[in-house]
Amino acid sequence: MINLKNKTLLITGGTGSFGNAVLDKLIGSEISEIRILSRDEKKQHDMRVHYNNSKIKFFIGDVRDRESIRAAFNEVDYVFHAAALKQVPSCEFFPMEAVKTNVFGTDNVLSIAIENKVKKVVCLSTDKAVYPINAMGVSKAMMEKVFVAKSRTSDHTIICGTRYGNVMASRGSVIPHFFEQINSGNDITVTDPDMTRFMMTLEEAVNLVFFAFQNGKAGDIFVQKSPSTTIGTLAKIMKKIFKSTVKIKNIGIRHAEKVHETLLSKEERMVAKELEKYFVIPSDNRDLNYNKYFFEGKASKNYEEYNSFNTDRLSEDSLKKLLASIGYK
Repeated sequence: MINLKNKTLLITGGTGSFGNAVLDKLIGSEISEIRILSRDEKKQHDMRVHYNNSKIKFFIGDVRDRESIRAAFNEVDYVFHAAALKQVPSCEFFPMEAVKTNVFGTDNVLSIAIENKVKKVVCLSTDKAVYPINAMGVSKAMMEKVFVAKSRTSDHTIICGTRYGNVMASRGSVIPHFFEQINSGNDITVTDPDMTRFMMTLEEAVNLVFFAFQNGKAGDIFVQKSPSTTIGTLAKIMKKIFKSTVKIKNIGIRHAEKVHETLLSKEERMVAKELEKYFVIPSDNRDLNYNKYFFEGKASKNYEEYNSFNTDRLSEDSLKKLLASIGYK
């Protein structure tokens, strides 16, 4: 890990699951200061009371409003940019709100980071940005384009990113939803039992960001190789864990929802570097001199996309152990 002694880290959207996990990881280190930037004063208050630590400083601001966040970046060494609108239905009904936060908000964060000569920024993205079919995915795909473009021209600030699937048991995800249904004695509602989703713990999500933090070059996007399961199997295993007799009810795929999620497109798979645990998608750093590309090119490779259907599938026992590791046992 990069030496954080006497350094200052800023986390945008830092009151969420990710921000809390980073605090748990770093609060006992020699880091000088961790700044939490968000617009939710209630969550900041709860975090302030919970941690009660002078290393943590809180800033109220909205990434959409450049002036409201400017002060938070003063003398910051590193930034984890996690602020985003993430709920698919909300973004579908209010797509311009997703654009304002995920696209313009990212541009504001990166512009101010560059102005303040921040050493490195890691931006957090999602599998829904690959072949996007909903407003949230489209806005996060544009967020990735914004940070890659900014990375080409920021001399003092290295900008890179991560992309991962649904984090298990994070706020609004399916696992706590199933648990709540089981606990209340209601049927478990499954959109499609054959639908697949990547399974990634919050700890793995944080470790991915730290790997990018340590190894990322300008414009890189890091993707973790993650196993998957079907939604039907997940529901069945959760019933077994909690010895529930509720029924599993298939309700059909919701609007703007994919059957399988994709972490790497075919096109990205052709250029990605494969590491033991991760893929790295390097930035295309060609300039706008297109003439030479009429005469130069690269041989194509017949790669398939990396998605939740063709990745390693968790066995029922493996899924049960993974759920137990995050407290569902």
